[in-house]
Amino acid sequence: MTEQAHPARVLRGQSPSTDADTRVAIVGAGACGLTAALALSRAGIDCVVIERDAVPAGSTALSSGFVPAAGTLAQARQSIHDTPALLARDLAGKTHGTADPVLAQAYSEAAGPAVNALETAHGITWQVLDNFLYPGHSVHRMHAVAERTGAALMGRLAAAAEAAGVIVLTEARVTELWADSADALQAVGYVRPDGTTERLACRAVLLACNGYGGNSALLAELLPEMASATYAGHVGNDGSAILWGRQLGAGLADLGAYQGHGSWAIPQGALISWGLMMEGGFQVNRLGERFHDETQGYSEAAVHVLAQPDGIAWNVFDDAILQFAQDFPDFREAQAAGAVRHAADAGELAAAIGCAPDTLARTLGTVREGTDPVTGRTFRRALSGMLHAVKVTGALFHTQGGLAVDAHCRVLDTRGRPFPNLLAAGGAARGVSGNAVWGYLSGNGLLSAIAGGHIAAASGARIA
Repeated sequence: MTEQAHPARVLRGQSPSTDADTRVAIVGAGACGLTAALALSRAGIDCVVIERDAVPAGSTALSSGFVPAAGTLAQARQSIHDTPALLARDLAGKTHGTADPVLAQAYSEAAGPAVNALETAHGITWQVLDNFLYPGHSVHRMHAVAERTGAALMGRLAAAAEAAGVIVLTEARVTELWADSADALQAVGYVRPDGTTERLACRAVLLACNGYGGNSALLAELLPEMASATYAGHVGNDGSAILWGRQLGAGLADLGAYQGHGSWAIPQGALISWGLMMEGGFQVNRLGERFHDETQGYSEAAVHVLAQPDGIAWNVFDDAILQFAQDFPDFREAQAAGAVRHAADAGELAAAIGCAPDTLARTLGTVREGTDPVTGRTFRRALSGMLHAVKVTGALFHTQGGLAVDAHCRVLDTRGRPFPNLLAAGGAARGVSGNAVWGYLSGNGLLSAIAGGHIAAASGARIA
């Protein structure tokens, strides 16, 4: 985890000297920032995207790159019927009604047009994963590029931005927001690798930068239950947006929400797709015992796994699921790194796990067609053939709380009033996962990024 090498500051009461100007300054060149920049370019609004890293990547590049969206061209090609209302209903269902309904509706309605625009205007062709449903989704709506990785999605977005003539300043870490006496943003300041600070005047600012999962002090304060967990997110999630928001008097919301993952391979440090669990795989602890219903979701699974002895679990699956897993590049990479153990029977698997053979044999005996009375999970079949296992722990990927925003992604102050020209989306803003780990619907991070970036661009265009 990282602390702020340069403090996130809000400077007031003076007009800064600037090196350049633009209508919209976008802080962060992840999926959110680049989606917004591309939408602004289509509207003929000039913008500058400011990115701390040498190459745009962010949380998106570390993810599987799956974007939930409803009513898309890709769904139509695959004869999948879906609507924004159904997506909003699934969001409400996963969060037990605790997600902000206005924002959930806005994101549900914007995700489809955002995904379609990226395809028709910028050549980013989507395919919908239709061989299994992620937890909480009632329809196949996970959109991916052909490579099925977040890194490939970021590559497509970055290439589209370059082709559209979007200005992306890399190796430029934003540390300053300049505001006048009416809380209107005038400029942003960013530090270059040589330590010099440059300033960009603007008419609107979009914070598309980060959550706070990489800031150990903020984690200890705001999310203590995950303060000591493995952090598998991007180092850029240093909480700058929250620190700026506090200085400006912005509202904060849903700070207890986050995306965990109960399937982080160790020691390889790789994500193992939860699709294996949805296809019939399951988890046991180091004693060889099952301990939860895996179909409830991979985010809350992080908490369940961390509660086990040594915070360790094993993903167990068979040949058919191993073959299914070959469709996921991140699994193939983990497999090549030695993450997958193989066993001819329960005895060999128990030796690999280090548990008692009779305990594991009893556990395997309970995994059969029907509902398990202990965890409540329903299985379609028992495992057959060779057995395979991956050693995993629970990890924190990214936080889902942040600056309070309205349906137009305008940042709100502590009294619920919008700032004149400050916008936030993606990891910088509150998400649609409620206020707890179990509210995370698969893909909510990229839903907030893509839909939020699309909405924020429209708001930025109106302001600018």
